[in-house]
Amino acid sequence: MKKPTNKHISRRTFVKQTGTGLALTLSGVSCLTEKTMEDSSTAKSIKVVAVDSNFEREPLAQPFGFKGGSLDNIWQTLAYLESESGQHGIGIGVQSVLWSDASVFAAHTQHGGNALMYAMSERALQLIKGQSFTDPISLLDNVLEEVYAYGKQITRNPNLRKTFALNALVGVDNAAWVLYAKENGMTHFDELIPASYQSGLSAKHDKVVAIPALGYGTPIETIKQMADDGFFIMKIKIGAPGDQKEMLEKDKAFLKAIHEAIGHYETPHSPDGKIPYYFDANGRYDKQETLHEFLDYAEKIGALDQIAVLEEPFGERNQEDVRELTARGPRVAADESAHTDEDALTRIQQGYNAIAVKAVAKTLSMTMKIAQVAYENQTPCFCADLTVNPILVEWNKVVAARLPAFPNWEMGMQETNGWQNYKYWDRMKSYHPMPDASWVLPQQGVYLTEADFFANSGGILKASPHYEEMFASTNK
Repeated sequence: MKKPTNKHISRRTFVKQTGTGLALTLSGVSCLTEKTMEDSSTAKSIKVVAVDSNFEREPLAQPFGFKGGSLDNIWQTLAYLESESGQHGIGIGVQSVLWSDASVFAAHTQHGGNALMYAMSERALQLIKGQSFTDPISLLDNVLEEVYAYGKQITRNPNLRKTFALNALVGVDNAAWVLYAKENGMTHFDELIPASYQSGLSAKHDKVVAIPALGYGTPIETIKQMADDGFFIMKIKIGAPGDQKEMLEKDKAFLKAIHEAIGHYETPHSPDGKIPYYFDANGRYDKQETLHEFLDYAEKIGALDQIAVLEEPFGERNQEDVRELTARGPRVAADESAHTDEDALTRIQQGYNAIAVKAVAKTLSMTMKIAQVAYENQTPCFCADLTVNPILVEWNKVVAARLPAFPNWEMGMQETNGWQNYKYWDRMKSYHPMPDASWVLPQQGVYLTEADFFANSGGILKASPHYEEMFASTNK
């Protein structure tokens, strides 16, 4: 299998070289080229002279449960980077302490855990202030480890998951991409993709599946209504609260109710004409034997053939090969455990045959790396959500529309559940720079990512008046 290129250098080297790209060549992997690896004599150096941050708390319409816990509000974080030329970039992030490290969520109040992650974002901004960079990917490489170490310190958790640090860096990374685009006169997302990562993001789908997410315990009537409304793939949370025995029995009962309600529905979009089931356990299953019991039950009731994806069943604590599971039909996808491109490769070597990428949770920079490793190892990817706001939906969508399609499918795939969960979704949509564009809302379960979508890059490089106003005093 092809290995990811290790492009990390120390912050000390980063400071000394002020953003100069480095090239390391590993066996079987080509060097980075063009945009990411331009020589310092040709790559534009962008010096960051001012930084700022802010956040808003957005309440949910009802608690959203997964990983044995639940959220009732989500912090929308903002990072501001200004260059010495006077250009600035504002990046948006969404924090999910429960998703990124459930142990931190359990050890603190909901807002306390969010405050810790926000402090890590602020730490990253202070590391970047006064420094220069030539591309956002190298910028991320050079702050990630120090931010991660800082996170371990302030959470007093030596086993902090790296995804916690990546989640904290999403807004910072997005701000760097916006600033990078402005400094280099780039107005389209395709211009941003370094040559080294273009093959992993080479598709141009005119449709992207909109996949809603349903927490465990979602009323069956709600699921049935979703299917009636045209949604033909639904992400369904399993791994119900309780010990492993209780969890399994609840999950089996939930599967039975779902299959009885919508198992007979037909769709023209799937290869077999049936509604596929996409289950996300968020690492709740301790052993493969328990998951095999779940699949045994699915086979017994005639649902096994419709289980298309089992996402993150075990978490990284379980490093076993999963080929016995994939041999039964469903794809087993890595999500939280694929923190980085190197982790994604490890999962692929363990038999995982799909990867959930999250530009909105692990940064766009890391997502480009993961997508490329997956492409080089013939492993399909799809975009998963983090219950994000309408603008961040587009940051995921520009990726989903470019990921090579799953076998026998002819469109990209993207989970999006913010519209289901935020109390004030319509107000949040008004912050979108192009809120009425044809691609913003799904139609019969599909986003129409046609020429206009690609021409405008989903609006991600356009300014949002709402968020610009939040930094009006900074940008003078």
